[in-house]
Amino acid sequence: MAKFSSYERKEILNNMKEEKLDLLVIGGGITGAGISLDAVTRGLNTALVEMQDFAAGTSSRSTKLVHGGLRYLKQFEVKMVAEVGKERAIVYENGPHVTTPEWMMLPFHQGGTFGPFTTNIGLRVYDFLAGVKRSERRKMFSPEEAINREPLIKRDGLKGAGYYVEYKTDDARLTIEVMKKAVDNGVHAINYAKVVDFIYSETNQLTGVVVEDRISGEQHTIYAKKVINAGGPWVDELREIDGSKHGKHLHLTKGIHLVFPKSIFPLQQAIYFDTPDGRMVFAIPRDNKTYVGTTDTTYQGDIAHPTMTEEDRDYIINAINYMFPSLGITSKDVESSWAGLRPLVAEEGKGPSEISRKDEIFVSESGLISMAGGKLTGYRKMAEQAVDTVVKQLKEEEGILYTNSETEHMPISGGDVGGSKGFAQFKDKKVKEAQAIGLSEDDAYRLVQRYGGNVDKVFGLYQEKSDEANQEGIDPLVFAELIYGLEYELVYKPVDFFIRRTGALFFNIDWVRDHKEAVITYMAKTLDWNDNQKQEYTDELEQLLKEAVTPEK
Repeated sequence: MAKFSSYERKEILNNMKEEKLDLLVIGGGITGAGISLDAVTRGLNTALVEMQDFAAGTSSRSTKLVHGGLRYLKQFEVKMVAEVGKERAIVYENGPHVTTPEWMMLPFHQGGTFGPFTTNIGLRVYDFLAGVKRSERRKMFSPEEAINREPLIKRDGLKGAGYYVEYKTDDARLTIEVMKKAVDNGVHAINYAKVVDFIYSETNQLTGVVVEDRISGEQHTIYAKKVINAGGPWVDELREIDGSKHGKHLHLTKGIHLVFPKSIFPLQQAIYFDTPDGRMVFAIPRDNKTYVGTTDTTYQGDIAHPTMTEEDRDYIINAINYMFPSLGITSKDVESSWAGLRPLVAEEGKGPSEISRKDEIFVSESGLISMAGGKLTGYRKMAEQAVDTVVKQLKEEEGILYTNSETEHMPISGGDVGGSKGFAQFKDKKVKEAQAIGLSEDDAYRLVQRYGGNVDKVFGLYQEKSDEANQEGIDPLVFAELIYGLEYELVYKPVDFFIRRTGALFFNIDWVRDHKEAVITYMAKTLDWNDNQKQEYTDELEQLLKEAVTPEK
């Protein structure tokens, strides 16, 4: 088993340099994590480098749905609907702790994009294409039934609603659990390690990379037979270093989401609704909050740091007030927000919302394999295709035969809970165990849902480390999650813990404000940060706390 502790960063990097790697993956979002898991379980000696934190880009800033792509039926992307619909069920069974079925209501109004007939036909086709199980097949509601399900929706011109299942996820935790499973199988993976150059043979074939450790500033040379560029929004930047950014290229679009306290926006039922300009928006209840998104606008700014503008915020608020007119939501009601980028494969003459979400693989003359486009839901299938490309090349070049992908029925880290059926009983059992050691039912439920089959480690840390937590001035439960993150999830900076590992900056921003000082003080001490590092990492968190509520003008 490889290491995944922030206390052993140097060892992880040294292992990458010393191993004879078959494959190096660049990018630690859901696509890169999926590729590394698929590759290592087929027998390829694999490593992965990520220049930020795992899932820090698009993979922590999505709509947080593993969804079947109903909207793609409108664009007649039948194959995509069929594939992602089936993948959705696989993602759920392999990690039921990070993915939850969510009934979604699609109201239709006089003059709207959808009507009763087209919605009924569309959802029926969707059920068929996506292989939706019988218990989750669509239903159709009268206006009265729709209002009964969600009294807040607009009543004027309401003609009824469709009702179908999507799957809610924690995108960053899904990514980290896939990454941990890959590491458990032998992948050497490191965050804050940026590829700054490529290394080529005399025949101009790619043989390795130069990586800069963004913590220490040191540079390292890592060699591998094959290199996959899974950089998400940065795919083209890496192709540029390789001199192969020609032909097809990325078109980045930005999407923002707003979060409201349940007291302000008491949504009972997830809603998928069309806006006056013909776009579709989700409003979803989660963790005593309601979040709404998303926008879809062309983006040309800093890839590492997309932010919400006033225009973005106002677009979502106007959409809310159009569909939920009784609320009178204003900008003052926004508790938090996030902005993320979609790395789409550009299509001439198409607007942001019309561009296909298909994934594509580009292979350069030097051998760099780049994975572009795609959706969160399809990550496992994308990974399979990328590794198929690698094993085909290795077979042709070296005569080495590898097995086919083995991930379809492979639980991710924390997913060893007996599938979706077994998870309900597992959760009941673990919640009782947690209450027996002094945790509240709410805290117990949250931890089991977050860590799944790994929750016993967190419970153990809570019991073993409570005295130390009190000495450090940190709430014992916060301390248990922090220690788990440092030792088992490669948490290195405060933002890793407060955003990617706990989701708190988005869905519990006051918790971040309450605990940040004590957590930062402890991390600085245990990870031996210098004063400059402590200041830089503190400023980074403060900046993101500010941006969550204050838009760019």
